[in-house]
Amino acid sequence: MSTSGRWPVCGLGFTDDDVADGGSDRLVDAMVVAGGADRVAERVRGHHDAGADYVCLQVLPADPSAVPVQDWSDLSDLLHR
Repeated sequence: MSTSGRWPVCGLGFTDDDVADGGSDRLVDAMVVAGGADRVAERVRGHHDAGADYVCLQVLPADPSAVPVQDWSDLSDLLHR
């Protein structure tokens, strides 16, 4: 990870070892949610409950050339309940 990409996570309790060589399991687990829309919505709500005003999401479809419109719609429905 570049030096400019390291400073935000190092300020959140992660170390240089966490960001080395593609990131530690601890760092990846904290930043990436694997699973369906319900799991993602649960993590987003957790961030909001902890005081976050904004949470940035990026949907990574199995086919990188696909536009994940249905995934966006599903997440929107879950997060606006």
